[in-house]
Amino acid sequence: MTESASTTLYCYVHPTRETMLRCKRCERPICASCAQRTPTGYLCNECVNQHKKIFDTALWYDYLIGPGIILILSLIASGLLAFIASFIGFYMIFVAFAIAGGAGVFLSNVALRVTSKRRSRPLFIACAAGVALGAVPIGLMLLLSGGILPVISIGIYAVVATSTVYARLAGIQL
Repeated sequence: MTESASTTLYCYVHPTRETMLRCKRCERPICASCAQRTPTGYLCNECVNQHKKIFDTALWYDYLIGPGIILILSLIASGLLAFIASFIGFYMIFVAFAIAGGAGVFLSNVALRVTSKRRSRPLFIACAAGVALGAVPIGLMLLLSGGILPVISIGIYAVVATSTVYARLAGIQL
C-alpha cells in the first residue's frame, strides 16, 4: 500500500491558518473567513471584486449629469406639487402619493436615458439623492410660509419618488 502524502494548505491572506478551501476561479487556498460564498462555489475577495467591476459601467460624467438633471426636474415636480397643494387642501396628501409615484417613474426613465443605461450602485444612490435634494428647497419654503399640509405632501413626494427612482434604477422588482 502506498500512502499519499497530503500537503497542508495555508490561506494566502492568513499564512498561519490551515485550510482545505480553494477559490473556484484562481485556485488559491483561502480560509473560511476569506471565502465568499456564491451560488456556484467559494471565491476569494480579489476575485469577487474583479467580478463586481464587470457590472459597474458608469462613466465619470454620469455622476454629474444624472443627478444634476434629476435634481432640477425634481425641483420642478415638487414645485408643481406645492402649487397644486395650495388649492386642494387635505386631499392633497392622497394626491401626493399618486403624483410622487408617477414622478419617480418619469425621473428614473430620464436618468436611464441621460446615462445611456450605464449602471453603478453609487450612480443609483446619487440619482436618488438628487430627487430628495430637489424637494428640499420647496419643502423649506413651504415650512417657512406656515402651511403644514403642503409640507406633508412634499415629504410624501420626497420619500415615494426617491425610493421609486432608486428601485427602478437598481432593477429591484417586487
